[in-house]
Amino acid sequence: MKNIIETAVDNSNFSTLVTAIKKAELVDTLSGTGPFTVFAPTNAAFAKIPMATLDAVLADKAKLTSILTYHVVAGKVMLKDVEKMTEAKTVEGSDIKIDTHNHVTVSEMETPVVSEVEVKAFEHILINDASITSADIECSNGVIHVIDTVLMP
Repeated sequence: MKNIIETAVDNSNFSTLVTAIKKAELVDTLSGTGPFTVFAPTNAAFAKIPMATLDAVLADKAKLTSILTYHVVAGKVMLKDVEKMTEAKTVEGSDIKIDTHNHVTVSEMETPVVSEVEVKAFEHILINDASITSADIECSNGVIHVIDTVLMP
């Protein structure tokens, strides 16, 4: 099984994240034994940040390190455990807010004989303002949950 860094490098959706991790010199840390839980923003998440702002952050190692470590929680926290939490302490030192919303979708389907109503319930988990779009990517030194927005401490 690959570690967090190897897993991220192998996924083209994390190329901006990998670049940032290298610039912050966090490769060895996130390749270490851990375990770590990483809320990993995709390239699309980084694209939401204005280019000038992103370039400035990438040039400021201290700020970049702070932002990246704000995406990491010590320990291996699987989605079923995240769902039970309201906050978590990040490696950066601040807490992230975890908000689980239960949503119910109702749709009507008409047939010649009867009208049916379909009800589906699902959970939507927010980490601060970021949605988890994919979860429980297990690695040898932890787990990755994919998010759609870069978290700011």
